[in-house]
Amino acid sequence: MPEITVNEILEAGVVGAGGAGFPTHVKLAGEADTLLLNAAECEPLLHKDKEVLRTFADDVLEGMATGMKLVGAERGIVGIKEKYQDVIDLLRSKLPRGMEVAPLRDAYPAGDEFILVYDVLRRVIPPGGIPLNVGAVVLNVETAMNVARAADRPVTEKYLTVAGDVAEPVTLRVPVGATLAQCVAAAGGPTVSDPNYIVGGVMMGYLEEDHDALVDKTTGGVIVLPGDHVVVRRRRRDWQQIARIGRSACDQCSFCTELCPRWLLGHPIEPHRAMRSLGFNLVGEANVVGTQFCSECNLCSLYSCPEDIDPKSVCTENKRKLAAEKKRWENPPFNPQRPEMHLENRKAPMQRLMTKLGLRRFRNVGPLNDNLLPTGRVGIKLKQHLGAPCEPAVSVGQTVKKGQSGGRPPVVDGKPALGAPVHASIDGTVTAVEDGVVWIDGK
Repeated sequence: MPEITVNEILEAGVVGAGGAGFPTHVKLAGEADTLLLNAAECEPLLHKDKEVLRTFADDVLEGMATGMKLVGAERGIVGIKEKYQDVIDLLRSKLPRGMEVAPLRDAYPAGDEFILVYDVLRRVIPPGGIPLNVGAVVLNVETAMNVARAADRPVTEKYLTVAGDVAEPVTLRVPVGATLAQCVAAAGGPTVSDPNYIVGGVMMGYLEEDHDALVDKTTGGVIVLPGDHVVVRRRRRDWQQIARIGRSACDQCSFCTELCPRWLLGHPIEPHRAMRSLGFNLVGEANVVGTQFCSECNLCSLYSCPEDIDPKSVCTENKRKLAAEKKRWENPPFNPQRPEMHLENRKAPMQRLMTKLGLRRFRNVGPLNDNLLPTGRVGIKLKQHLGAPCEPAVSVGQTVKKGQSGGRPPVVDGKPALGAPVHASIDGTVTAVEDGVVWIDGK
């Protein structure tokens, strides 16, 4: 196996293939005793990670081995749901020394890295911390594959699942910069007259009104739902509606807190108490400051609450207020013994969650189509990662090749800002650089 360096991972533009897109070269510059591969994929109806792992197991394991070497880890562990026994068997036939599989329950949110680290290692990441604080590094499946390929090719393609109200649920391989509508069309198109796109998953994803929005390195899936679906209706509530309903309907039952994954890990967040801020000016008090540790998993709002109100949005609104006022709980208290008492028997079973959200009627499959989705035009966003947007590295009228740098992180005080380069995903000509997007028309 050729040695891959942190700099090669940087130059390839590898970032977390889900979530905020944390630059992977920064993560792998740390030190840890264990590297975890997050193959839990706990969002309903998504299958991308499992399909990539099944098809490209050798590349993924090679990326894990590279990550282990870079951070000095002696152990590599694949966290994957126990129901995927065929994938587990495949992996175990290929695992090198120092790697193992950790089967996980089919529950939500198994893929949250705080929960994953506890489930696999029995280590509790402190509030506001990261896995490195407890000696672990966590990589997404697709991220590990991109690490393995970093020396040969930059990240120009994305794997994502298209599911819900579509003719043929599928996991696609698409150029970065294709449109969501093109992806949905490749799944046979919507089967409802008023399709709505939930990007990233029904629990933690967002409602995208622009169906020509662009795929980037973090896009993990598109769930198509009708306008009257509960997930769509909840996403369309504005803050005034959320606050009015919460003030009138919350009876302080505390179910939101009792099932909150962060509270169950011992973190100082109590969503039911944060709900009190709707009726009182409590910003700055402990029960509100603790909302800065909300993971925004949406379990409280879409599963736990018997009154159909929205504690998650109250917590995130308070997080924004706290950030604007520069208030932060330094060295917060937490109870690392709490998960031993409560976490195992309070996880949300996936089938029960899907029933609650009215998702059982959809085909819960996503077979991989590894033929690259054809497109004659792409838009390469200059910010596809946590950190600073890239500065354009190309100009209008320039001919570019697939894999050529289209933008690089800015240099601040002589050092590159936090970020990762972006690259052209097709051969073509740059037709515009505007609004943070490099537009390329294919030849």
